[in-house]
Parts: sequence; C-alpha cells; structure tokens
Amino acid sequence: MKKRHQVVIVGGGPIGVALAVELGQRGISCALVERRLAPQRIPKGQGLTQRSMEHLYFWGVADKVRAVRLLPPDFPTSGITAYRNMMSEYWYAPPLREIVNRYYFQEQERLPQYLTEEVLRRRMAELPNVESAFGWTAQSVEQDANSARVVISKDGGAACETLEADYVVGCDGGHSIVRLQIGIERGGTDFDQLMVLAVFRSRELHEGFERFPPRSTFRAMDPQLKGYWMFFGRVDVGEVFFFHAPVPPNTTRDNYDFHGLLQRAAGFNFACEFDYVGFWDLRIAVAEKYQVGRVFIAGDAAHSHPPYGGYGLNSGLDDVANLGWKLAATLKGWGSDALLASYSEERRPVFKETADQFIAARIQADRELLERYSPERDRAAFERAWNESQADAPARTMTYEPHYEGSPVMFGPPGGVSSAHGSHTFKARAGHHLPSQRLSSGRNVFEELGTEFTLLAFDADDGAVAAFEQAASALDMPLKIVRNRGRNAYEARLILVRPDRYVVWTADHAPESARAIIGKAVGRA
Repeated sequence: MKKRHQVVIVGGGPIGVALAVELGQRGISCALVERRLAPQRIPKGQGLTQRSMEHLYFWGVADKVRAVRLLPPDFPTSGITAYRNMMSEYWYAPPLREIVNRYYFQEQERLPQYLTEEVLRRRMAELPNVESAFGWTAQSVEQDANSARVVISKDGGAACETLEADYVVGCDGGHSIVRLQIGIERGGTDFDQLMVLAVFRSRELHEGFERFPPRSTFRAMDPQLKGYWMFFGRVDVGEVFFFHAPVPPNTTRDNYDFHGLLQRAAGFNFACEFDYVGFWDLRIAVAEKYQVGRVFIAGDAAHSHPPYGGYGLNSGLDDVANLGWKLAATLKGWGSDALLASYSEERRPVFKETADQFIAARIQADRELLERYSPERDRAAFERAWNESQADAPARTMTYEPHYEGSPVMFGPPGGVSSAHGSHTFKARAGHHLPSQRLSSGRNVFEELGTEFTLLAFDADDGAVAAFEQAASALDMPLKIVRNRGRNAYEARLILVRPDRYVVWTADHAPESARAIIGKAVGRA
C-alpha cells in the first residue's frame, strides 16, 4: 500500500513534531513516523531560548508551554558554578541568557523536554493535513528526480507501508536511519568519555542548595575531570533533579556508586532515590551537509553534542523554523531549489561554530584554567583567574547570536559569513534576527508580522512600497506590508523580513529593483 504526501517526516521527537506543526500550519500535507507511542519522560533539553519561544509563539503554543512548566513562574533559569564541589567557598552566579531578553519578543523558558513535546503533539493533532504514524519505524529511504519514498513497518515487520512524498526530512536522532540511507557522513570531536545521566529525588539536596540564591542549575568544576562537568539541574523546586557527570568507560547501572558520585559533586552527604540511570558518550558530531536531493536532515540527525549550554534542542527548533517555510514556499511554487539549498548553507556553519567555539572551546578553557591555577598552590593567582572566568560568562552570552550574513538568499555585508558569533543590537541588519520593538501603534512588531514575508515601512515612500508589492505579486510570493510612523531603533525606513523572522534587506530609500531583492530572497534571482 502506498500513501502520498507532500512531506514525510521520519522521527517524532520534539524536532519532528515541531516541523509537522510548522508545515501543517502552512497548509502542507505531511506524515510523521515515530516508533515511540509517547515521549520519554526523561528531563533532558530543559532550556528554551528566546528564539525558541518565538517559534513556539508562532506555532500557537508559547502560552501552553509556559502553563505546563514545573518551576514557579519567574524562577531564575541560570545557574551556579562552583570550584571542586557545590560547598566550595569559590562560586559565582552570573546572569546569562536573561541579559538578552529585551532583544526578543519572548523570554526564555525552562521545563523538561517531554512536556514541550507533549504540547507540540497536541497542537499537531489539531491540524487536519498532518497524519501521524506512532508505533511505526522507518526501514528504508529512496528517491528519484520526482519523489522520495519511505518504507515503514509495525509489529516487527508484520505490517508494512510505503509513504511517497515530494520531500523527506529525517528528524530521527543521532543514529538517523535517514542520514545513513542517503549517505551523509558526519565529522566532529570524540572526547572518548562516558557520561552518566541520573534522575533522582532528594529533599536534602534541595535544602543544601539553599545556601545559594534561587537558581536552576549547579555546576561543579573538579580539577580531576579535565574540564568536564558534574552538573545538577532542577526539574522542580524542592525534590527532583537530574545529574550529568563523567564516569569510567566500563560503568554500568550495577557496578558503580552513583550516590557517592552525587555526594562528591554536592560536597555533602544526603539521601536520595533514583528514578533513572542512563549513559551517553561525550562527543560532537556535525553532518557534512543537510540535504541530498529531496531528502533533508534536521536536529540531532544533522548535529549532536553534549548537553552543555542547552544548544541541542534549541538548534533543532531553529532548523525547523529555517527549513519549514522554505519547503512550503517551494511546494507552493514561489520558492526554488536554490532556496531549499540555503537551508544547509545557513544552518550548518552556525552549528559547526556553536560546537567548536561555544562547547568544545569551553571544555578546553575550563580544563586549562583548572590545570594552571589552584587555590592550594597560589590562592591569589587562582582568585584572579576565577574572577576573570566569572566576568567572561555574560560576555559569551552576548556574543552568541546566530546569523546568516553569508547566505546566498540574504543581502549581508560584503564578505559576510554565517556564524554563531555576533552581537545584540536593536539595529536591523541583513542576515540577523529581527530585534523586538514596540511600534507606534503600541503593539510589538512581532504581533504584526505576516506568516510569510513582511515589509516594514517606517515613513517610507509610497512608490517604494508599491514596487515591492508588484514584485512580490509577479512571483506569487505572499507579502504583508506593515506601515509605521517614525524610524525608531531599526535605523532603516524599509526592512524586508523572512517568515523565520530574519532580516533579508534594509534601506532608507527605494531600491533600483525591488524585483531583484524579492527574487534573491526566494532563490529566484
């Protein structure tokens, strides 16, 4: 039996379900295949960045995600970093992602990944053009010039079906069958280190952490661990925690004292009850490309790394926001193959740099600090280095600003490259996320954006606006015009914004050819 859809999504974790919602809201027929009937109730992927919350807002579920959070409203989402263990005299609690809240329409959030996934599953079920196949497993993927096909099975192969589509997207995790079937290689850094993930309950640990101001995470930097972390995270306030730490290579659930490890990291003895113990390998892996023909990969299928800094889930949701509208635009006839190719060209450099310079480099910097400085050897030198590390933490947050200046469908600066490094400013810049701003109407600009392209016109010439309307009409590209009085902090009268809320082009005056700008933005220059 063969079923036809416009897009088949393999993998129904949060990334696959989010893509189904993104496409479903755009009127695209899609099928989602996922072997698990329900989300795994393991509290990984806790932090949601401001950009991720903006995506969830446009998927209609931001308020619903906030409603199911387990931490109290406004509970701080940042953390404590301590030397050796959490009872050390050396600790700091720097502001982190909250310091960039004002540049975004939505504030960051923190809750277990499975709760976010459950909210997205409920939203997906509301979309009539999305068909889900939970309990089914993808067996093979193939494609030709006109379509792609996925063979799926259930009950150990007793039932088989073939799903045919214009495009297939693999959101099926680090061991992606889709990536393997289409022959995409991955490279990266293997730290050759086994890590434990434990979920446990302890009222005594919560009480011990009351020495600190309220925080969500607690990181112990032990010199013996070579820059790797022992890391506690709150699931709720009062009892449930998760914990990551390095363990010896042959560790199993039965041959290691995990309770002792927790107490070592905490710096004091406490009672606890374990709900889960699992393991993962500390490595960074990035696919060499994110597309082969009609097949794409996203989320952990395209890139995976340690859960340091909360980049994994958020990077996957950014993949969805980037790829989803491009697939829909191409299927509706106003996008192009060049537009689809820009997905990999934009997203891969951002993640590669995130992995290398915000994760691997952080591990190396921590390792070097702890090897070089010690309060036992030279207290004054250690304290200077420790204080410098504390001061660097907010600066790293301010410079993490993924952008697409090097994109072929953007009007970035000459020599621009797509990068994870940037700066936060309210000025509208081509290739960068649109900053949040209040319009003269009193509404936020994000409340006025269209679902496709939007032209923001601040006291702009009527002829310039009309030229864009005509150019968009000629290419059958939906375009919403948002007029506003005054120039405000964007420093431009005309700003063209993509469906994923990134700025394509800015200027004060009408361009020589609005058609050339619109054409480049959708890969039809």
